[in-house]
Amino acid sequence: MSANVPKVFISYSHDTQAHKKWVLELAQRLRNSGVDAVLDQFRVGLGDDLGGFMERSVAESDRIIMVCTDNYVTKANSGLGGVGYEKMIMTAEYMTNIDNNKVIPLIRQNGTHNVPTFLQTRLHINFSREDEYELQFDNLLREIHQAPLFKEPPVGNNPFESVIEKPAESVTDKKMELLKEMVTFYNQGTTRFHFDDLQRLLGSSKIFAEIYIDDLVESEYIQRMLNYQIGVTIETFQLTDKAKLHAVEQGWVTE
Repeated sequence: MSANVPKVFISYSHDTQAHKKWVLELAQRLRNSGVDAVLDQFRVGLGDDLGGFMERSVAESDRIIMVCTDNYVTKANSGLGGVGYEKMIMTAEYMTNIDNNKVIPLIRQNGTHNVPTFLQTRLHINFSREDEYELQFDNLLREIHQAPLFKEPPVGNNPFESVIEKPAESVTDKKMELLKEMVTFYNQGTTRFHFDDLQRLLGSSKIFAEIYIDDLVESEYIQRMLNYQIGVTIETFQLTDKAKLHAVEQGWVTE
């Protein structure tokens, strides 16, 4: 069994043959939909240890579906039969981990929405109406596979943030920042710059880097150099005398 296949134990009461058949069909459909649904009808035979099967199933499963009919809830609250035993096992697990969402209460009742007392604060899924079966099955399957229909979007920027707190960034500012950085590196011995170097200095996308660099070339602050080496054209950029004079005038460099 693949590690990413969720394992789900189905706990239910043997109310009627029709109800047992409904639970069996639910388990079969879950298995056909990528869920390792564990059901006593699949795995327990005459002479098997029912208590051991319940304990292993509760402990080893990722989630537990409790099919809550009125009869099931009565047995769980009264501690009767196999349902009562399963409830005792699951209650012990809840006592050790209060935030555990392992149990999924599944309501299948006529006019009521009861769940065992220890699950009353938990959200449930309602399979009582046959005309809503497909919708609820999709909801159940998404919960088990952790694939919600609506994902929480990231938090965006505050549209009312003042201009003073977040000033608009102009193209001119970005160009001059880049030119100033190039002058700094030029003074440290770097005379030629590759496009990737300038993009990193800008911290922008490739498209915006191309726009800023082209503007500096057109303004004659930098010049584009093409070098041919073994059939490969290498593009580099150099500061012009105009850029060096501008750096002195702006006080970017000192004697």
